[in-house]
Amino acid sequence: MTDLSDPAVRIAAALERLSPPPAIADPARGHWFVWTAAGLEAVAAPRTNPIDLYVGVDAQKATLAENARRHAEGLPAHDVLLWGARGMGKSSLVRAVHAALAAAAKDVALVQVAQPDLASLAQLFKRLADVQRRFTIFLDDLSLDGDNGEVHALRSLLDGGVMARPDHVRLAVTSNRRNLVPRSLSENDADAINPRDAADDKLALADRFGLRLGFHNCDQPTYLAICAGYAAAHGLAFDPAAALAWAAGRGARSGRVAWQYTVEAAGAAGVGLVRA
Repeated sequence: MTDLSDPAVRIAAALERLSPPPAIADPARGHWFVWTAAGLEAVAAPRTNPIDLYVGVDAQKATLAENARRHAEGLPAHDVLLWGARGMGKSSLVRAVHAALAAAAKDVALVQVAQPDLASLAQLFKRLADVQRRFTIFLDDLSLDGDNGEVHALRSLLDGGVMARPDHVRLAVTSNRRNLVPRSLSENDADAINPRDAADDKLALADRFGLRLGFHNCDQPTYLAICAGYAAAHGLAFDPAAALAWAAGRGARSGRVAWQYTVEAAGAAGVGLVRA
């Protein structure tokens, strides 16, 4: 029995009364949502860079944008797996493409689902099933290490299961691994039981994606081109030597490092950065 004479209990109860319950969003309105255990929540549009500023991933960018356009217009479109090097724009490109569709008044919404809420995807699909618009479900930085239950559930939802995703819903998934195979299996973990069978299970999941777009490590010319593009877009002077020194100090070249260098250069120059 709760001790109402306990000050801590009274304070907790008062805070609970003051905190409004999470608003359940209308999926027929708005362009940006998140799905959690509390339900569907509308969120503000994230800040994104214009698609033209994504350098070194031209083929991936064009393919993703075309697939998203088809989906938004009610044409056949694929579920997409974006895999590869960290910091090369997989997640931000998904958001940028969707922002461009929203700006063009396309009736498609993006719903981000975090990995802890993956088990409730079937409930989300049920929630969206009768809504007359298109949806993209965004699973960012997916990792399925050690949980074959998640693998089977997602595979069933993607293709042929009783609770498969509705026809007006598509998935965009980012991962650092091409085939969603756990690192322990890729390194021949001696403790794994039937590692070949387990790896084949993960490959069967990756095979469910009609589009698999690879993002690779950034070479020096591409890194400098990204930095130069950011500098031009924000009215900054571009110093290639300083950009290379910044990357060397971080032991990596990527789109993310290029943006971090741009933030540093803008701050030092006293110039504000505005993203859409």
